[in-house]
Amino acid sequence: MKAEYRAIRLKQLSQSLAPFDRAKTVSRPIRGWLRAVREALGITLAEVGQTTRTTKQRIQQFEKSEANDRITLRSLRRIAEAMDCELVYAIVPKSGMIGDLAGQRAQREAAGRVLAVEHTMALENQSPGGVNELIEEETKRIRKKP
Repeated sequence: MKAEYRAIRLKQLSQSLAPFDRAKTVSRPIRGWLRAVREALGITLAEVGQTTRTTKQRIQQFEKSEANDRITLRSLRRIAEAMDCELVYAIVPKSGMIGDLAGQRAQREAAGRVLAVEHTMALENQSPGGVNELIEEETKRIRKKP
């Protein structure tokens, strides 16, 4: 992807993911979201099963699967819709914002490149010094590359 398009995409993602920043600190209920929401709404397994045209045992399996990270997004969405809810799905950085993560990744790559060259040149007694400035320049170049 060209650098200018990547920058636009990064900005769009930053704006789209901003509302999820606070949500990532909320931990999932031990028995999963499906069961927690169903119980909070006072909906029985049979009612969800009837809406989805399946058995209450199958709905219970879905709830257990979700609690054990073994449910598909399709199934999760289907059960959420049966409870008149919507599945909200996102992938967010563990810390900071998406732009920060992109910058950190570029800086790690740049540091690896610069330090490798610096090491080789030091062995030949030709080390130019100014490693931090070189890493900064390389980071900028990496972030601009297509």
